[in-house]
Amino acid sequence: MLVNSPDLGTLKGLRDRAILAVLLGCGLRRSEAATLTLDHAAQREGRWVIVDLVGKGNRTRTVPMPSWAKAALNAWTEAAGIKDRRVFRRIHKGGYVNGDSMTSQAIRDVVVHYAERCGFGELAAHDLRRTFAKLAHKGGAGLDQIQLSLGHASIKTTERYLSVKQDLADAPCDVLGLRLTK
Repeated sequence: MLVNSPDLGTLKGLRDRAILAVLLGCGLRRSEAATLTLDHAAQREGRWVIVDLVGKGNRTRTVPMPSWAKAALNAWTEAAGIKDRRVFRRIHKGGYVNGDSMTSQAIRDVVVHYAERCGFGELAAHDLRRTFAKLAHKGGAGLDQIQLSLGHASIKTTERYLSVKQDLADAPCDVLGLRLTK
């Protein structure tokens, strides 16, 4: 599995696993991951979320974060000693944090590296976003909740991500629980 492929014995591996975890577990765009700060992680209603995330079209949203993604984020920030500013930072070839940010291109390069290493061939960072949507839908999440997590202005965009088609054999009207009486 892609998210488990980085070497956790290195700072780079911990960082890369955290990057893959927030892309796949939260459905973030690579530009959103690049600008993520520690202030974005907060608890709401008993769970970890990414708050006040400004995405495409300057729309602000809150994105629920699975516990495994938060654990990966914690492992990276604790090992790297990150306490403020941007979460994801460059790593020098010597194995230490070098700089105070990463570009969205660098985030893309992380995804491409591990995709090739895992034998997935050409995989874009945005493919992890689509995978998030498809896995959430397959697991039973509602289209509206997936739309909110992804920050789509239109439900039609979310439907395109999921390749949703009308299913007349298992139609919504079949589960309403309503009946006519005599």
